Amino acid sequence: MDSSTIELPGSEIESITLDDNRLKVRFSRAIIIKTMSDSEERTRWWQAGELIFDDAELESELPNCPCVSDGGDVGENVYTYRDMIPLPLESRGRAHCDLKFRDQAGSLRATASAVKLVMDDRPRYIEHIRE
Repeated sequence: MDSSTIELPGSEIESITLDDNRLKVRFSRAIIIKTMSDSEERTRWWQAGELIFDDAELESELPNCPCVSDGGDVGENVYTYRDMIPLPLESRGRAHCDLKFRDQAGSLRATASAVKLVMDDRPRYIEHIRE
């Protein structure tokens, strides 16, 4: 089975906003790792998009943007994803985030009633990952 995930460390964030209890993390360049079934190699891509939390309650200050992600957690119901986000992602129920940013103290912590990823356009190829 093919799979794709956003790799949080190194992903570039254009803006983070909270409007009418909707928290939006806008990626200008989200790093995507694609794994294809029956293949030993993985590939790295980038794509713009938004991570959206509905009915969000902030537990921290908004970071300065633009910024670069240093990783962290994104959770939906019983799952917590560390340093990555599966593609696609859309879930209702308990959601949360605890995201870190390069060269900034603290993290972005929030809880919400839903989370989803909305990606723009199409992914763009960067390279093959050979390990």
